[in-house]
Amino acid sequence: MNAASSVSIDEKYRRLLDVISAQGSAAVAFSGGVDSSFLCHAASAALGSKAIAVTIVSPMLPKSEIECAADIARRVGIEHVLVEEEGIDEEVAANPKERCYFCKKIEFGNILKAAKERGINAVLDGSNMDDLGDYRPGLRALEELKIISPLREAGLHKAEVRELSKRFDLPTWDKPAFACLASRIPYGERIDREKLSRIEKAEDTLRSIGFRQFRVRSHENIARIEVAPDERKRFFDEKILDDISRSLKSCGFLYVAFELEGYVMGNMNRAIAQKA
Repeated sequence: MNAASSVSIDEKYRRLLDVISAQGSAAVAFSGGVDSSFLCHAASAALGSKAIAVTIVSPMLPKSEIECAADIARRVGIEHVLVEEEGIDEEVAANPKERCYFCKKIEFGNILKAAKERGINAVLDGSNMDDLGDYRPGLRALEELKIISPLREAGLHKAEVRELSKRFDLPTWDKPAFACLASRIPYGERIDREKLSRIEKAEDTLRSIGFRQFRVRSHENIARIEVAPDERKRFFDEKILDDISRSLKSCGFLYVAFELEGYVMGNMNRAIAQKA
């Protein structure tokens, strides 16, 4: 057993609080997901009123996630700041494989601005150790902007973040993984508000039926549904098939398809690996 694996989860949590406390004051980049919700809890515990949570309101983030973020902020007792982004920057809309880099550079730039207006210099993001194992160009933007990643500095993995979230009674402890709506569109296919809205409505349909882990990948006029492998059997019900087909077509899709292997995190990155 190496030194890193022998560190207990309690020790990692203490490290996390130390990293945050050392900042004096901090703004958490807050999406309402598992990691950033837990980071808000830790920041509030370490800094009290000197910690704030900042959520970027943009076409990339569904309304349901913004509502979730507001609820978590109330539960944690952290000041919640909303920063509106009206449009989609051209470098992001073009949807190159570096899209996440350009998007993070803009979003975290806006968070830094909001923080400095409130006398806060440190901005924290919720990336954890597991995020180092996938294609994540956005991490380069964080490094360039000198954003602090306390979960990574403390050596916390996703499973540990979930375990600690459950310990502190955060409702996000078992929340399914989420990524911005732009991740549903293949690299190279242009992103616009209409497509993002169509995807959001389509995913709201799956959520309303009771699916937990899912994506609606948008390939021009084709919706390709991914659900968690253990939820696939629900599609053997003809009524559910018909209801989903009608609903997604009413959102603007011409065809509705089903990914046989189910949901796989980072599925859209396969195209990059294949070209490489």
